[in-house]
Amino acid sequence: MMESREKMTGKQSSPYGSWRSPISAEIVAASPMNWLGHLCTEGDQLFVLRAFPQQGGRGGVARVHFDGDRIEYEDITPTAYSVRSRVYEYGGQGFAVKDGVIYFSNFPDDRLYRQRPGEEPKPITSGGAMRYGDLTIDPVRNRLICVREDRRPMTTAPAGENAEPVHTIAAVNLNPDSTIVPSDREYYGTVLWEGADFVAFPTISPDGRQLAWVAWNHPNMPFFSSALWLADLADDGTLINPRQIVPECEESITDPRFSPDGILYFCSDRSNWWNLYRWIQNGTTEGMIESVCPIAAEFGNPYWNVGLTVYRFLSPTRILAPYNDCGTWHIGVIDTETHQMDKVPTPYTFIVRLATAGNVGYMIAGSPRLPRQLIRLDLTSGELRVLDSSVHYDIPPEDISPGQHIGFPTEHGLMAYGFYHPPVNRDFQAPANELPPLIVECHGGPTGSTKNALDMQVQYWTSRGFAVLCLNYGGSAGYGREYRNRLRNNWGVVDVNDAVNGARYLVEQGLVDPNRTIVRGGSAGGYLTFAALAFRNYFKAGSALFGISDLEVWHLETHKYESHYAETLVGPYPAMRDLYHERSPYRKANQINAPMIITQGSDDKVVPPNQSRFVADSLRTRGVPVVYLEFEGEAHGFRKFETVLTVLRSELTFFGRIFGFTPAHHLPALKIDNLPLVDAVK
Repeated sequence: MMESREKMTGKQSSPYGSWRSPISAEIVAASPMNWLGHLCTEGDQLFVLRAFPQQGGRGGVARVHFDGDRIEYEDITPTAYSVRSRVYEYGGQGFAVKDGVIYFSNFPDDRLYRQRPGEEPKPITSGGAMRYGDLTIDPVRNRLICVREDRRPMTTAPAGENAEPVHTIAAVNLNPDSTIVPSDREYYGTVLWEGADFVAFPTISPDGRQLAWVAWNHPNMPFFSSALWLADLADDGTLINPRQIVPECEESITDPRFSPDGILYFCSDRSNWWNLYRWIQNGTTEGMIESVCPIAAEFGNPYWNVGLTVYRFLSPTRILAPYNDCGTWHIGVIDTETHQMDKVPTPYTFIVRLATAGNVGYMIAGSPRLPRQLIRLDLTSGELRVLDSSVHYDIPPEDISPGQHIGFPTEHGLMAYGFYHPPVNRDFQAPANELPPLIVECHGGPTGSTKNALDMQVQYWTSRGFAVLCLNYGGSAGYGREYRNRLRNNWGVVDVNDAVNGARYLVEQGLVDPNRTIVRGGSAGGYLTFAALAFRNYFKAGSALFGISDLEVWHLETHKYESHYAETLVGPYPAMRDLYHERSPYRKANQINAPMIITQGSDDKVVPPNQSRFVADSLRTRGVPVVYLEFEGEAHGFRKFETVLTVLRSELTFFGRIFGFTPAHHLPALKIDNLPLVDAVK
């Protein structure tokens, strides 16, 4: 029977998990999700931030040259430097360009540098005490305006006092005679505004006479509640009459941006969806807020990375705007006079970066069958040109498993969502009547989302015979504010229920093996992994990457940006301390009986390593099979080629040992505590 089935399909029969795949761990490690970061245009020139995983994960600015179908990167940043901001730990928008000169934040020392064409970078701020991000040029006054993170209070506070860094809107002088800052001189820029715990998105009007920004205060997170500020700028650059256009009250403001004719636009979720609005000045400080293009979709994103804006002006009355409709991205051109949007047909379902030059748009985009690509969109001719791709390997389409958007019933009669990827391989099939193991992939945040785009890490699993559900549990972005709010006060409940119910739904559909279900995720997805195994006896194995395990310890030890996040997701602390304990997987680690592989960066400030060590030690002590791997020099999220390689190979080896299949590829030996080789489940 097996022989005739192979003849019929032309495929070799082999157990799920043991298929030989063309998508190696090396391909995944060399194709990072953020292979290109911030895009920036000056005139008709395009500048990009490139990632170099084989160089320790460093970043560098490059000028893009293209002629016909050829593209070349002119790498500008020397290899001794790494362009990366650490503001709010997650960083973002670490460079800006003016007159061909690059200004950037250098990751090793957090200083700002100026790099003129053909010259070595020169420091323009002192180092060691400040971080800078969201760099914006003020051309009228020849300065940078940015978010500045002053860390001096943390080093000067009395012993035992937990001081926070101070975040302000600051200006850094770019005048040539005073730009270079020698090592014996202190210069950190000038504070323009310091009226809140957090600031973001400083944006200057085209005439240089107004500055807008977003601000919020503890215990709020910006994707739940934030305020929009506007101030006039004096000739000397100081702020006049700072005022709130939108107050900080159960409304998320993001992405303020001035149009070419000086009108202030922004995103707000006041309608349940992050939609575009504008503030029309009427000669008073009151003004009027007007909806630009009402639609049941999201033009905004949760603020995790500094300066991540998603719409751009083509003219005073035309906006190029990507939007997220329940996990799938589209792009359109909005006419601000008619309030109508014309959808631009493209094959892409995920758009993460955008820049414009005249009537041309540049974006980083992907689709279920296309990896993230750098795209040039000519809105005059309609030409869509691929300039570069995050994957430079020819993966046969028969080995790609595109995501299928699914909805499934969850608690309280509600629906939850995700993208389901069945196992696919052009050369292999499983024996009759065998069902595949399932990986439920849980994104971070938790106010984040999984993307409807080709992810080589997902394909690494599906091409070996795993099914993967990329879960958008309640609390995820892209489905409106009400869906995002499901997780408020319910972290560790709603997300865990959705993970279990998503897996159960696929089991009930006869698509996956109920005895080989795996939960996997990083950061908040790592917390979900720990929590699902501690609170529910459903999943048979787990992989937690830099995950939270003790909510109280995390609440007390994490960085400023997220230091009150748990109060929104769990409840006020210390009043509800007992609930923090109840929702902490570490405190119920004695209920985790499923084998786990746990991976962690040694330099992680967002989720310190003790969060992972706690659980690993508990499992090891109780005799539960466990692997714990800690990577020196890695922070929050793995960037190094060798780290990603090791994690993927170790996970595959681990799952093979636990579920009794032999991976097709030669893999390094892996020590699994409490599981001798002969005891692996067959």
